[in-house]
This record gives sequence, structure tokens and C-alpha cells, in this order.
Amino acid sequence: MRLRLPQSVVALDSICPMPKTPLLVLLCLCASMFVASAETKPYIVFVTGDHEYGSERSMPALAQALEKQFGFRTKVLYASQPNGKRDENYEQNIPGLEELKKADLAIFFLRWRLLPKEQVALIDDYLKSGKPLMGFRTTSHSFHYPVGDSLEKWNAFGEFAFGTPPGWGAAGHTHYGHKSTTDVSIIASEKDHPLLRGVAQHFHVASWLYHVLPKYPAPGSTPVLMGTSVNPDKPAIPNPVAWTFKTQWGARSFYTSLGHPEDFSVEPFQRLVVNAVFWSLDETPPEKWPGKLDINVSYEKTKK
Repeated sequence: MRLRLPQSVVALDSICPMPKTPLLVLLCLCASMFVASAETKPYIVFVTGDHEYGSERSMPALAQALEKQFGFRTKVLYASQPNGKRDENYEQNIPGLEELKKADLAIFFLRWRLLPKEQVALIDDYLKSGKPLMGFRTTSHSFHYPVGDSLEKWNAFGEFAFGTPPGWGAAGHTHYGHKSTTDVSIIASEKDHPLLRGVAQHFHVASWLYHVLPKYPAPGSTPVLMGTSVNPDKPAIPNPVAWTFKTQWGARSFYTSLGHPEDFSVEPFQRLVVNAVFWSLDETPPEKWPGKLDINVSYEKTKK
């Protein structure tokens, strides 16, 4: 007996050379199909560099959890010195941004970068591709080019990519002090949103609340979570802390102003982030939850 194999499997012969025995052919066929399936899993590229919240530690932990628990393929990019040494305080270089060309989803956690124009162009290309993106906390002020610089418009990256204020201090964008924390609640009108599947009605995080109202989130955004400052250093009002947005290029976009490293050990926040990954990829967030993810990162601010 001789089996006739599909062309797609024949193409995988280099991965698993086809034997002549029918049973072994079937086993090899299954192995080849498994490899092909693994290679079609969504590819997520993380772009880090924030010299404040340790995204260089929290994002790899998140990436590992997404691979281990949900089967995604991931790549984490880091701020680095010209000699290749990783350095979150070095603002002018994030090598490997070419990976965005292959990404199905880009996740940004940046703060006050001064990337060269060729690297910014790679981010620009990704935005214009209309593929989805996610952003954490200081991504609202990812860049800080000086006035008159040819890349100055990128100081508003958060606004046109995520619907945040266009940079730190713009439109009253500030926070309520480093000694404060935040109580988070689901916005009642959005309780059935896919992003909130399995997320607790109320939870507490270490992040100090960002002030973005009244002009932001930008028109067209859909806030899903509201934050209330605990122990603020000035009079505080509740502000949205997570929302969806649609970019001018038609991309699905999710942003949360949370992202203190200790937030990632809070299970409701973990659930929100995982849901956001699936939602961004236009997939249904999982009903089955594997339990609290192993993401434990302390707040260790790196000084220049």
C-alpha cells in the first residue's frame, strides 16, 4: 500500500523525511501537520525601553506566559547601547525593529525614547499596515524629541496609536503621586465586553493613577475600566485606565495606563492583558483560565 501525500506535506519533507512504511508515513504526516500548525500561531513582538517601570523584565515574563499557556510565538526587543549591551537608559537604539514586518501583533512599553529615523520608520510602517497594537502605561509618552526636530510629531505617538493624551503634560496628562495606588472597577456599561471575560469587578494595583480626562481617551475610544486614586497627593477624580481605540489606519488598538511591574502579579490584571491579546488579534478570549500566571517583577527604578 502506498499513500499519496498532500503537496503541503510533501513540502515539509525536509522537516520530517517521509519513510515508506504506511504507519510511519501517517506518524510523520501528523508530526508535519503539528509543525505547520505551530508555525501559524500568531507572532507577537514586544518593543520595550522605559527606564522607569522595568518593562525589560515584565514583558519577557508576559511573553513567556503567552508562549507556555496559550501557544503564541513571541519576540522581545530591548533598548541597547551601540555595542549591543542592553541598557534601558539608552534612549537612542532598539535593535531588531525589523521584526515588526513579520508581527501579527505589536506590544509597546516605551518611555521618552529618541530613536533614529530609520528605526521610527519601521514603527511607522507597522502602524500604516493596519495590524493591531497594544500599549502599556508610559507608552502615552514614548518619545521626547526636542522642538523643531524632524521627528517631533512622534511625541504624540500615544495619541495617534492609542488615543492617549499627546505626551506627558499635554492636556493635563499627569498622575497623583508615587505614594498613591489605584482601585480599579469595571465600567458597568462594558461588563460584557470580551476584554473583561473573567476579570474581577473590582481589584487593586500598585500603579499611581494617570489623569487623562476630560479630553482623553480620544473620541472613538471605548473605556472598559475606571481607576480611583488611593492616597493621592492632590485632589483626584476617577479616570479611565483601560480602553480600546481604532487608529486612522483601521487597526485595533488597546491601551492601559496600568503597568507598574507589581501590577502583573495581580490576577485580574493578568486576565485583562491576556484577553486584550486575543481581542487585538480578533480572536475570542479563552473561557478556560490556567490560573494565576507566574509573573513576579518588583519595582526597581533604574537611575541614570
